[in-house]
Amino acid sequence: MNKLSLYASLLILMTALFGSQTYSAISEEQKKMIESLPPDQRASVLAQMEQAQQLQDKVDEAFEEDSTLIERPEGKIEAKYSHNKDSDSPIVIILHPDPAKGGTMHTKLVFKLYKIFIESGFSTIRFNFRGVGKSEGIFDDGEGELSDAACVLDWLQQYNTNSKICWVAGFSFGAWIAMQLLMRRPEINGFVSVSPPANLRDFSFLAPCPSSGLIMHGDKDNIASFDSTKILVEKLQQQKKVDIKFKPIKGADHFYESYSSQFEDSINEYINQTIEK
Repeated sequence: MNKLSLYASLLILMTALFGSQTYSAISEEQKKMIESLPPDQRASVLAQMEQAQQLQDKVDEAFEEDSTLIERPEGKIEAKYSHNKDSDSPIVIILHPDPAKGGTMHTKLVFKLYKIFIESGFSTIRFNFRGVGKSEGIFDDGEGELSDAACVLDWLQQYNTNSKICWVAGFSFGAWIAMQLLMRRPEINGFVSVSPPANLRDFSFLAPCPSSGLIMHGDKDNIASFDSTKILVEKLQQQKKVDIKFKPIKGADHFYESYSSQFEDSINEYINQTIEK
């Protein structure tokens, strides 16, 4: 049995055993019922749903279309792109964590962001920075990766000329690059920054931040300091003409293990509140 068949079989089994739906797919009434359970039962149910979600993500990724290769002077960039059929759909570019630490466009949270934005009606692209996967080049610790992101945004805009909403999203190192791209491209009018490494990278360039957006961080993050991000957010929230939302996820680590439902719900809520349907 190949890997895809195995994932599909496991997903069917999980669905039969747990009813299963993932947490993000169930109704508010069902969520309230789960929250009312005794702590040990609630933890067990959420763990089962987390497993179902992980299997669903693996199946979804296995069925993805082939990568797109985007030309740039330094060589090709490997990307995954989902085009919304509406000619004026919003667009978003998603940036992955530090390549030097194993980050790729297939990182779980990056793929989760990709799915969330597609389901919210965005034409959505994620890609590998230079030197990762099929993307050509050598890791440049910031400057080259910012150039990669700008190139991918140019490509995205060529196929979405009527879009008036342009967002950028990034996780960890990707959040740092995303915010730099935000500063350099005035057409970007929204952002989602997940676990920005404010203790590891310099975010002082956000003076001022040109756009409203969402910053999310787990308060048990032992890689990117929650306290450093909180200080950054407080500075940004003092600026005028922008609305910076901060969403702490209580108990979550850097990778939001066992907190994927809160992760998804928070981003979906922000998108729904911000984008006019």
